[in-house]
Amino acid sequence: MTQAQTLDHTDDQSIEHRIGTAVNQNAAHTREGLLERVFGWFFKGLVYAQIWEDPVADMKALQITEQDDLVCIASGGCNVMSYLMAKPASLTAVDLSPAHVALNKLKVAAPRYLDQNAFYDLFGHANKDSNITALDQHVLPHLDQATRAYWNKATWRGQRKQMFARGLYRHGLLGQFLKFAHALCWVGGVKFDKLLTAQSLDDQNAFFDQEIAPLYDSRFVRFLANRRASLFGLGIPPAQYDKLAADTGGDIIAVLRERTRKLFCDFPIHDNYFAWQAANRGYKSDGTGPVPPYLEAQNFETLRACVGRVEVLNQSVTEMLAAQPEGSKSVYVLLDAQDWMNDDQLNDLWLQITRTARPGARVLFRTGGLTDILPGRVADAILNHWRYDAKASTRATAEDRSAIYGAVHMYRYEGA
Repeated sequence: MTQAQTLDHTDDQSIEHRIGTAVNQNAAHTREGLLERVFGWFFKGLVYAQIWEDPVADMKALQITEQDDLVCIASGGCNVMSYLMAKPASLTAVDLSPAHVALNKLKVAAPRYLDQNAFYDLFGHANKDSNITALDQHVLPHLDQATRAYWNKATWRGQRKQMFARGLYRHGLLGQFLKFAHALCWVGGVKFDKLLTAQSLDDQNAFFDQEIAPLYDSRFVRFLANRRASLFGLGIPPAQYDKLAADTGGDIIAVLRERTRKLFCDFPIHDNYFAWQAANRGYKSDGTGPVPPYLEAQNFETLRACVGRVEVLNQSVTEMLAAQPEGSKSVYVLLDAQDWMNDDQLNDLWLQITRTARPGARVLFRTGGLTDILPGRVADAILNHWRYDAKASTRATAEDRSAIYGAVHMYRYEGA
């Protein structure tokens, strides 16, 4: 095995250990422990073809500059690629899922070897036969062997790379969840074209009240929603399920109804690509609809110029930071990963964040519930180095078009 292969190859045992450490909070023989291990099995594969956190809201809150060295969880990679619009000095993206790592490495390589139209075909349309030729001739030959092997691997549906010709965003755990949700909506007579052609927020609210809200009164939907495994498709592990409903006395239906309402009603449909993904299972077919910043044509040259600053690793954030020098990072985006963690894991993470933070550092993360989860759990000796930015947190929460999470939180480093 070559050095490159050694660096990029992670065996199944190592993958299972990393994911198990992150997900498993209960003994395997318990009901909760069994659910955690089922979720961990799913998480080894592709969960998000598109990430469901809004990078525009993130960048506005974080005020990323060309002097920043950024750390983030990779997920589907839309955030990784979109943060490059701010031209940070470096960006280290980590993820426990080998599928997410392979997708991010593909996204990082593609702008170097494709023109803007071919790049948009690959990740914007994401359903053209020509995408496979573009991958085979121009992108995959430049990737490390392990990543090439991942995309060329045969599955029961054909080679994995075929998903780029069959609708990338209809694949992965989230894609399957949306497929099932659309089936429920079809049975309920929901017609999403009313939403996608809405001319005003009033039209969008009327659609929600008439078409979507009644579904949450369905006995079948209530039955499904009250089972932890039903939200695996949203990438929500058992440990996070309870946090979602913590602010409503355990009423998960109330949470799902309100967050769906925000997704479909609080932002103009012509500007919310998250709503398009939920309602259309892909971006607008003619390429004129809203998309993440990295797919906007005017940003392509910036993207191409900056992808060389990205490193993608199959590690946890804590593991990666432990190998970094003191004071070497300035921006940390943790998505909702802390909702998965116990107190020991939270303290280990924030110890490394604090050690590697330099003056002016910012940390941004999301929570399933409304409240900040750090006070009382992360030791005061660590958290006292940081100041909670309530104004930026409130604004980012209101501006996050993805609408899945209860809140966005941001901390600023106050120094040693």
